[in-house]
Amino acid sequence: MKTLYVMKKFLIMAIGVALYGCQSAPKQVTYEPDWESLSQHEAAPEWFRDAKLGIYFHWGVYSVPAYGDEWYPRWMHFEDNHFYKHHMDNYGHPSEFGYHDFVPLFKAENFNADEWADLFVRAGARFAGPVAEHHDGFSMWDSEITPWNAADMGPRRDITGELAKALRERDMKLITTFHHAKNLQRFDSIDSGPGNLGYRNSHYPYFEGMPPVSEDARLKYLYGNIPEDKWLEEVWFGKLKEVIDQYQPDIIWFDSWLDQIPESYQLKFSAYYLNEAEKWGKEVVIVRKQDDLPLTYTVDDLEKSRKNRLEPEPWMTDETVSKGSWCYTRDLSIKASKDVLHVLIDIVSKNGVLLLNISPMADGTIPDNQKEVLTDIGSWLGKYGEAIYDTRPWYTHGEGPTVEPEGHYKNNKESFTIRSVSLLGSDEEVAWELADEGLSFAVPVAAPNEMAVVFKIEKK
Repeated sequence: MKTLYVMKKFLIMAIGVALYGCQSAPKQVTYEPDWESLSQHEAAPEWFRDAKLGIYFHWGVYSVPAYGDEWYPRWMHFEDNHFYKHHMDNYGHPSEFGYHDFVPLFKAENFNADEWADLFVRAGARFAGPVAEHHDGFSMWDSEITPWNAADMGPRRDITGELAKALRERDMKLITTFHHAKNLQRFDSIDSGPGNLGYRNSHYPYFEGMPPVSEDARLKYLYGNIPEDKWLEEVWFGKLKEVIDQYQPDIIWFDSWLDQIPESYQLKFSAYYLNEAEKWGKEVVIVRKQDDLPLTYTVDDLEKSRKNRLEPEPWMTDETVSKGSWCYTRDLSIKASKDVLHVLIDIVSKNGVLLLNISPMADGTIPDNQKEVLTDIGSWLGKYGEAIYDTRPWYTHGEGPTVEPEGHYKNNKESFTIRSVSLLGSDEEVAWELADEGLSFAVPVAAPNEMAVVFKIEKK
């Protein structure tokens, strides 16, 4: 009974049907910076629908203290916070040792783009890339806009460029994620409510005597202490344009706070990226969170969450291998491989794609327990990937009891003739029967895999 339960709970049935034919080259589209024009863009091209799994990583200057989480640069300034106490105990007062003082300690001496890309391939990912910039204002590429970039400070290497080259040599797509909409110091956003949420729309608080208040012209570019008009054009849009021009990313993914970016700049970015992609001859994807951009031309993302139903349009979940911080910390706890795999399976069954985060150490080492999760998933995908890659969801989905989809699925009464039912990885014959109430089959006694099993249903 135990084996039966496990098999039933983590069963996925996915039949992928793709129709490929000879088609003439599509006419190049020119996008105008307005919502109607942008809506011409196909939000989720076939390669994205086929990919199912991508990997990115929260890795940057915030990995140096390796404490709490990736929001260390913000919370180290709030006196009644454990981050502040940790900083005081280990580095001194933040007015004397600021976040910028961690930059020389972020050396990435063990970073090897080829080794990372090889690991991502072994994990079964179809696309990968960096958190190009988190809220902290440090750019993980070779930037001319800000001195606070990985090529000129810290590692003194073009992290994004090296990884982009390694990924493309392995026929993988490049994703770059941007969280920098929160970097601008918005002085009118102070909130003295519970939990010290002052400056909730700004990553760095404007506290007198602290480095984010400094008049040093260079520090202003790290801490976002720049007039908004100048910041919007030169920093928010400028950094996006720079990454687009230099690395031609296949996916640009946004964290929250795009609602703080004026509509004119949302439109300006979108039109620029899509028009450049037309010149490259590439189908690209824009992913957004929390209703920050229209879904007419973008893909919806849920952080550490999943759709509870089968969706007609592709969507994404960003999830992490850890149980706590998204960046490396000394006490970081890692999830079991099978738990991460089950998330992937459930997402795919509902027409989703998983963007999985890992947390490298400041020196560029990916810890062994995180590597194990990736290689375990990759090993499973190597055996059963036909149930994941290049598939489209069936009429029912997910974990546990299933229900019929709602009426807008016009083919939920479609009939078909089954040729065979088999259990991948097992030589045991599966007895099955198709009746009016649906397909039923006998579950073999022995499960061929401890993480998840796959039943393959073939039509005549």
